[in-house]
Amino acid sequence: MNNIDYECPKCKSKSYEISQISTTGGLFSKIFDIQTKKFTAITCKKCKYTELYKTDMSGLSNIFDFLTQ
Repeated sequence: MNNIDYECPKCKSKSYEISQISTTGGLFSKIFDIQTKKFTAITCKKCKYTELYKTDMSGLSNIFDFLTQ
């Protein structure tokens, strides 16, 4: 995803950075602090406008997140 042809919809800049965000889902995951939802964030370097795209999480990454907490 690092070689995308991105243009900011707000300021039309083509300069961006990509990051990952993990969040909790329901009550059980909040209680045990397990990140069950993962997103890719694309942020414009000029105006800081950010778009989030949902990313699939495999079962192994959920287990790894739980063990490393």
